[in-house]
Amino acid sequence: MKKLLLLSCCIGLLMTGYSQNKKKEYLIRTVAFYNLENLFDTINDPAINDEASPIMKLKGNISKVYWDKIDKLSYVISQIGVEKAKTSPAIIGVCEIENKKVLEDLVNSKYLKEKKYQIIQYDSPSLRGIDVALLYQEKYFTPIYHEAFNPNIYKNGKKIFTRDQLLVSGYLDDELIHLIINHWPSRRGGEAKSRPLREKAAYQNTKIIQQIRDKDTEAKIMLLGDFNDSPTNDSFKKTLKSKGEKRNLTENDIFNPYERLHKQGYNTLGFRDNINLFDQILVSTSLVHSTAKDFSSYKLFSANIFNKPFLITKKGRYKGYPFRSFSYGNYIGGYSDHYPVYVYLIKEVK
Repeated sequence: MKKLLLLSCCIGLLMTGYSQNKKKEYLIRTVAFYNLENLFDTINDPAINDEASPIMKLKGNISKVYWDKIDKLSYVISQIGVEKAKTSPAIIGVCEIENKKVLEDLVNSKYLKEKKYQIIQYDSPSLRGIDVALLYQEKYFTPIYHEAFNPNIYKNGKKIFTRDQLLVSGYLDDELIHLIINHWPSRRGGEAKSRPLREKAAYQNTKIIQQIRDKDTEAKIMLLGDFNDSPTNDSFKKTLKSKGEKRNLTENDIFNPYERLHKQGYNTLGFRDNINLFDQILVSTSLVHSTAKDFSSYKLFSANIFNKPFLITKKGRYKGYPFRSFSYGNYIGGYSDHYPVYVYLIKEVK
């Protein structure tokens, strides 16, 4: 039997509307996403343009740099969600990784090895070999199906070799959920010129969502990723038709809890001297509790940004930005140029 992680707390602290003298117990799981900022190995792969990765351009002991980055990233992952879940994420989507080998090094590091994370990863058509992937603790999540979808984006009749979108379906404890891991086209060349590429990537998400709903109209779906767009951009509001408020959600809506955080000024990265919230987790209405706060099955409790002080640049031009690994061709000893994002899913233990 799977070990159940119980969150026992006074409901007066967790939610309103219950007697303060009454205690309820909740299962709580963390689902996260993290852009690992060019997690490439130190071996040249002639099949891809990995020479363009920052680590391959460094002089000196790049092996030492690689293992230092592995340790730093694994430490971050080990801390996400521990405040309430008391363990690292049950599920975490990642991007900007070169191959499965770097993920194997990551999950076997000193901070994560005991968690026994498993890996789902496909080699994408990206010319640089940048992939998305899913890591999961096997004691909490059991995958039953996974598939990589190429968004088939064309510009001026020429195919854009961007990252795949990874669908993983499986059981979180005893509940079936579907996760779509994304890393949409960048803003290279300018936001306006690259905008249609991300809108096409968003459209591919709608097709995957429909494929899931054709089999289960009430499916629990989560979209995780570095979308290279903020929650109020057209890719979300017009293509995905995401909503940032819980009220008036219909059964086929996609709820984006990061829209509210974005409007409040929160961010996950700095890009061209602008503060942006590109890293997000969206959920289907079936994962949003009703007005009666029904947590009889897994529902979204909160959406968060993991921006602990040690992840923030303390001085210089980029003070207040994420403390990144690479800058101007040098390794500066940080973690990533993105903050991780994470949500808590909870349900009442009966």
